[in-house]
Amino acid sequence: MRLLPIVIVALLFAGSCKPPVYAPKPTGYFMIDTPERHEYRLFDSPGFPYTFEYPVYAQVVEDTLSHKAERQPYWINVYFPSLGGVINITYKEITNEQPFMTLVQQSDYLSFSHHEKADDIRSSVYRISGRNVSGIVYTALGNAATRYQFTATDSVKHFLRGALYFNVTPNVDSLKPATDFVEQDIRHVLETIKWR
Repeated sequence: MRLLPIVIVALLFAGSCKPPVYAPKPTGYFMIDTPERHEYRLFDSPGFPYTFEYPVYAQVVEDTLSHKAERQPYWINVYFPSLGGVINITYKEITNEQPFMTLVQQSDYLSFSHHEKADDIRSSVYRISGRNVSGIVYTALGNAATRYQFTATDSVKHFLRGALYFNVTPNVDSLKPATDFVEQDIRHVLETIKWR
């Protein structure tokens, strides 16, 4: 009779010792802290053929990412250190050697070259009345390397192109807070571009 409780306890222990069942954890993403509000300052570098307002939480630096042979004057990068992002801005003067339609076709080609990874690429034309600025904003849906690309031009002398990149493997879900936040900054840049 005294052995019965010991046998029952031993059987309970033996029956409860099963190897743990593996359960994978769901994919998670780091939380991206965006600045509390959008604030801007003027980019007005001497000798540059354009000016615009850019976010106070960003830094404008000369382009050093492009291959040295293709790098041009007036190419800059707008860095977002807290978000790990950058807007690459290139500028070309419209000339007989670089006509307007050639620059537009090159920009289209560069924007639509992301079609293999993108689910869709949408383009929308815009015009800023009163300042002779117009262009196209390209939005790539899905896991493309760049979500937003844009052009700004006066169709006569100035042609500016920009593309937003993040320093991570593209994942539309994890980057959504950052891309949604920077989209407003891109629109502000386009709304404030002035030619010299």
